[in-house]
Amino acid sequence: MAVEWMCMHHSELDVRQLYEILRLRSEVFVVEQQCPYQDVDGQDLYADTCHLLAWSDGQLVAYLRLLDPSTQDGDVVIGRVITAASARGTGLGHTLLSNALEQAAQRWPQVPIQLSAQAHLQGYYGRYGFIAQGEEYLEDNIPHIAMRRENEAAQG
Repeated sequence: MAVEWMCMHHSELDVRQLYEILRLRSEVFVVEQQCPYQDVDGQDLYADTCHLLAWSDGQLVAYLRLLDPSTQDGDVVIGRVITAASARGTGLGHTLLSNALEQAAQRWPQVPIQLSAQAHLQGYYGRYGFIAQGEEYLEDNIPHIAMRRENEAAQG
């Protein structure tokens, strides 16, 4: 699968790109995972939030957002991590997360990174240096756990 990657500050997104982000998030998080929740939470277009997008044949196939640490108690927050059903099992999720860590290190060097992982993915994120913080909790009726890692630039 040929993939084109883009990491864009929210101010660089055009209407179609934003539409495709919201469509994919709704398709997976709301419909597939059956979690009615307020996806449009005011953070997509706030401060220096950036969006990492993977396109294949004109379709958005993977996505996540990087929330500005100045709005998140000093840590970069990775959120809305998603791979389209058609692209699962291809390794695209690993590439997505690797790219996200590189972008965070470039944009916010030496700033720790956190995310809220679905509990069953704790081992997956652990392979990237994320360590569980605290106890599992329910978010939208799905068990989650907070995870955090030091930014690669801070470890050198």
